[in-house]
Amino acid sequence: MAASSLYSTAIAASFVLLFILRHDAYAFQSAASTILNQRRYAALIVSSTSIRSATDGDTIDSMFGPRLDGEDDEVLYSDEDDSDDWGAPSLVASAEPKKEKAMSRWGSLNPKIKARIVKEAQERAIRNKKRREPAEEKKRRLYSQYREMQKKSKFDKYVTREKPTHDKTRTKLADLNPGETVSGRVISLTSFGAYVDIGSEVDGLLHVSQISRDEFVDHPRKFLAPGDDVEVRIVRMDPGAKKLQLTMLPEEVLHEENVLNKHMIDEDEDDRIQLDEIEVDDELWGEIRRVTDYGAYIELGAVVRGFMHFMDHPLFGEVKGAHPKEFMRVGDRVRVWVLDVDSTQQRIKLTANRPSGLPGPRREVKWI
Repeated sequence: MAASSLYSTAIAASFVLLFILRHDAYAFQSAASTILNQRRYAALIVSSTSIRSATDGDTIDSMFGPRLDGEDDEVLYSDEDDSDDWGAPSLVASAEPKKEKAMSRWGSLNPKIKARIVKEAQERAIRNKKRREPAEEKKRRLYSQYREMQKKSKFDKYVTREKPTHDKTRTKLADLNPGETVSGRVISLTSFGAYVDIGSEVDGLLHVSQISRDEFVDHPRKFLAPGDDVEVRIVRMDPGAKKLQLTMLPEEVLHEENVLNKHMIDEDEDDRIQLDEIEVDDELWGEIRRVTDYGAYIELGAVVRGFMHFMDHPLFGEVKGAHPKEFMRVGDRVRVWVLDVDSTQQRIKLTANRPSGLPGPRREVKWI
């Protein structure tokens, strides 16, 4: 019985002790909270803007006006305090070392690197400014740049001549001979040929048809450029009209196509067939004078040569992909029919296939 009462007394004493300890902890927390609030309120008062009196110039330390008792306010906390009891550390103090570190890094750079960084920054700023320029100013600026590029391109196309065009020592056209080989310099290019300076009183015309026979020449820039030095042959010249015709074809091609003597056909032009005397479906005989990638030019004895497309030849299609030169050769005599006559452009279109509209050969049946 005595042991049971002793056990009850111990339990009761424990409860009393726990109550006392909990009460003391609560009191300590309340006191700490009160002190912290007082310090924050004091800091608010100290950091407020000082109000100065307009009458006597006395300093008013409180935002609520002067003290009635004439005594000074007690400063409990100041922003200038170095203590770290509460609050975050000063940002100004932490930023100053970083700034000094950055400045020391910039000062340690090589002067050339500094100059390059500054130059790149300036160029970047100029580019950004140009992006923001008005559309009208940008249009005018780009147009002026385009004009300058045009002038420069045109100036680059000029070719320096060995002799000026008005030089009296230049060779006269009457002193030149057909078939003569001369050296020249390409002055300019056009869609139909190139003008070459051979030292004569006028520039010679090198037609696109007189540049190559190995492949079709759609424009002379494919083979020539202004300023190129070339070897050419004189085809013909006209001192009265101040014209000079040149060629770059090999000698064997000139001989096959009779290029050098082609200008002689004008002497008996009255004896040649006129275009108004030729009609569609007329049957003619001729000789192939030149073969191209598209067909052949045929001498008919007319004022102009006729042209026959390679698809109008009877042998077209026998060998798939064959070049016209494989079944049409210079010098071959062929029988052709007229498909079309263009008096305006001076052209005759021919075919080697008999037109289907023509009557066939008459056959007579002989009865025995």
